Amino acid sequence: MTISRSEYCVIACAEAWRDNGEVLASPMGLIPSFGARLAKRTFSPDLLLTDGEAMLVGLDGTAEGWLPYRRHLTMVTGGKRHVMMGASQIDRFGNQNISCIGDWARPARQLLGVRGAPVNTLNNPVSYWVPKHSTRVFVERVDMVSGVGYDRAEAAGPSATRYHRLPRVVSDLGVFDFTGPGHSMRLASVHPGVTVDQVRDATGFELAVADEVPFTREPTAQELRLIREVIDPKGLRDREVRV
Repeated sequence: MTISRSEYCVIACAEAWRDNGEVLASPMGLIPSFGARLAKRTFSPDLLLTDGEAMLVGLDGTAEGWLPYRRHLTMVTGGKRHVMMGASQIDRFGNQNISCIGDWARPARQLLGVRGAPVNTLNNPVSYWVPKHSTRVFVERVDMVSGVGYDRAEAAGPSATRYHRLPRVVSDLGVFDFTGPGHSMRLASVHPGVTVDQVRDATGFELAVADEVPFTREPTAQELRLIREVIDPKGLRDREVRV
């Protein structure tokens, strides 16, 4: 059975929450949300899902409990939340930009703004999802730091590093972690059909790459059925990753 690139991306996002235990999964975006729901249905049943506002929800979206803002903040500041955010730019140490492109004094493009990125990255694990991997996104140096990377957290000291952790970056080309030299980005796997050279060519900095890079794991038959029949029967995943 042919597995689409988008389904590999769902699996790769789901793996971000493996062994997380009872934490609040906060996926931002379509593919990450499918990944979080798949993780909870399979290997991470203790995950807590929300409606994005004030309720804890079950697998079918039914409200199971109230999540007041004060409780949410307690989870955030204690590391009991794992966010998967987007990134307009991200560099080799995981600094992320969602605020502006170009010089801060006169940006060429205004984006979302910093929003909660600094608090997220310094207080709970944060992974990233990039639906279109390119040198415009994976850059040598972000134009503005919204989410804090390893180099800046370490420079700030123990108060910044206590809960700071960037487990993974998932793109439409592969999966990345920060186990390279000095917590730099490393290519952990490529999706089937993608070569290491393709990833290098689409990245604006030098990646740490092992001599042999594995393929992203395939979904099991059960996981594939859940993706196609239960989680995303309308095939919306293929609109975000068109390969």
